[in-house]
Amino acid sequence: MIELCGPNVFKGYWRMPEKTAAELPGVAGSAVIGLPHRDFGEGVTAAVVPTGSPALAEAELLTVLKGLLAKFKQPKRMLFLDELPRNTMGKVQKNLLRDRFAGLYDGAAER
Repeated sequence: MIELCGPNVFKGYWRMPEKTAAELPGVAGSAVIGLPHRDFGEGVTAAVVPTGSPALAEAELLTVLKGLLAKFKQPKRMLFLDELPRNTMGKVQKNLLRDRFAGLYDGAAER
């Protein structure tokens, strides 16, 4: 199952705000990247932009994904960001996310 969210994709169900709130668990946007991992070669990492209300927890999102994704597809970590880096066309610049968090699994501090 793939879920997409963005101003050009989906704003919610027409005239059904309750269903919209139930289907979108507080995530305004997200991107999935692979980061170098010393044990796995590459670790799946999700960068998440929360809507702000209600507050999201990494454990909560990982629990939801356990029922939807195979174990090897589940993120090893979730990074909560204020916004995702985008180019002038609005596309997420995953290369900037990879560069910013490249040493995350090696015990290096986030930059």
